[in-house]
Amino acid sequence: MVQFNWLLLTFLTLFLLRSVVQGFLHGMNLSFLRRYGTIVPEVFQDTLDHEKLKKISTYTIDSEKFHLWSTFIGEGILLAILLSGFLPWLVKIIHQYPFHLIIQGLIFFALLSILTHLIHIPFDFYETFVIEEHHGFNVMNLKLWILDLGKGMVITAILGGLLLGLLLWLVIDGGEGWWVWAWVGVGGFELLFLWLFPVIILPLFNKFTPIENKELESHIRRLMERVGLRTRGVFKMDASKRSKHTNAFFVGLGRTKRIVLFDTLLNFHPEEEILSILAHEAGHWKRRHVLWILLPLEIFSFFSFYFVAKLLKWPLLYQTFGFQESFVYVGLFLIGIFFSLISFFAQPLESAIQRKFEKEADDFALELIGRPEPLILGLKRLAMHNLANLHPHPLYAWFYYSHPPFIDRITRLNQRRKTKA
Repeated sequence: MVQFNWLLLTFLTLFLLRSVVQGFLHGMNLSFLRRYGTIVPEVFQDTLDHEKLKKISTYTIDSEKFHLWSTFIGEGILLAILLSGFLPWLVKIIHQYPFHLIIQGLIFFALLSILTHLIHIPFDFYETFVIEEHHGFNVMNLKLWILDLGKGMVITAILGGLLLGLLLWLVIDGGEGWWVWAWVGVGGFELLFLWLFPVIILPLFNKFTPIENKELESHIRRLMERVGLRTRGVFKMDASKRSKHTNAFFVGLGRTKRIVLFDTLLNFHPEEEILSILAHEAGHWKRRHVLWILLPLEIFSFFSFYFVAKLLKWPLLYQTFGFQESFVYVGLFLIGIFFSLISFFAQPLESAIQRKFEKEADDFALELIGRPEPLILGLKRLAMHNLANLHPHPLYAWFYYSHPPFIDRITRLNQRRKTKA
């Protein structure tokens, strides 16, 4: 049985506080949108009409409500699993079979992963075929959706199983210093994944082909050469077979580094805007933002593994949630739940750092292109085509947004233009 003690009280307090903050921020954001969502922002006066703004507000409200309720339901199910005695019962069933402890741990996480996927399937289906379809974004059929779902589960099972098996082996047989080797192993696994992601994982879902517009490709290559960025190619991704959303990104490390353009982006944006958007992405590489994100994460990961090693030996952790024995794989799961709670409250710091990087990338694009108009027009088109919320509540944006709101970015670029002039 679950024991009511100070640790459980701390967990429940954090859990409840997270839900309250989520509900408060989302509710405040929706209220703010209903109040100001019919006002065309000044910087969009030349490109946005009230009919389009109404579509943006409706899409944002539908999405926000859905994500809030799906989050609450998911968290409620997790809380029920933790407090109902389901986990000790599951471990008892697994231990009826004489498997090695590593195999038992893999079975434990596999069953929980399957349960999690089953819970999320209805939500994913509703989001794709109701919300995204209603607002004109979804172009997937049921067959492709099921195929993507199956591929995702297989990839998760393979990669997650390998990483988890390595971690369990190190915990069990790695001695007192296992956490150091675990930190090195997990970090190496992450780097390997980033390196292989564009050449092995992404092609399982999308088709990547060289862009047909050779003049545009030549301009992109010249632009990248100006900043000393060499890539393995400029590719078009067939995003339009799943969604009408537009995007562009850099992906990969070292020799697998490449530029990817959604075919929807190529269809809806003129060349100048595409080059300005890519100049922004190049700014992330030139300013080494990936490195500045990875370094703090690895430092945090180092100390996290140290604390995990200490907490795995703490009997109260297991007793609180109804376990009579200390099983390392159960400990890893419970510690992961606590870490996810704490990381939620660190979200504003992460968001602030990412927004700083986005501003630096905008500045870099402005210097590289020489004038802000292409990037401003590109941002406006991205916002309108993706039905991005133009009126987020400032506190909501401060907490969650990894990019400055579109109005703030465009206003800032306009101010930079005036200052430069």
